[in-house]
Amino acid sequence: MNVVVDTNVAISANGRDTHASLACQYVCIVFLQGLVSPKNRTQIVIDELDLIFSEYSNHLHYKGQPGVGDIFFKYLHDHMYLRKKIKRVPITPIADDARGFNELPPNTVDKSDQKFLAAAVVAGAEIVNAVDTDWHEQVVFVADLGVNVHQLCPEHGCL
Repeated sequence: MNVVVDTNVAISANGRDTHASLACQYVCIVFLQGLVSPKNRTQIVIDELDLIFSEYSNHLHYKGQPGVGDIFFKYLHDHMYLRKKIKRVPITPIADDARGFNELPPNTVDKSDQKFLAAAVVAGAEIVNAVDTDWHEQVVFVADLGVNVHQLCPEHGCL
């Protein structure tokens, strides 16, 4: 299985600067710890242009401290070219604001989320979300593209 992890999952796992409930934070911690486990066969999907990684870097710490979201980010940084765990996919930004990326049809997806969706389409991956209600609002469009959104925290209005 392949997953694209929305930034809000790692932010929620860190437990700072988030509106995630304690239960949601815990679910995000457990999910990310499992994802980076040596026994896990799931591939983390990011784009070759590092648009997703750059967004992570705006909210997470390279030292892997002090939260589990930071540990996930450091793991991603340290293993970025280990193809067994990280899948880097090509996506093509375009000047067409109605699409955002060549891999997407015209859409109303939040501009900051389009890179995650484009990467998921290319990789045949599932998007993992914690607290971003935009994914719920776009559920039909996203499903029509063949992408599933796994909601870790449905209590945040994501179901």
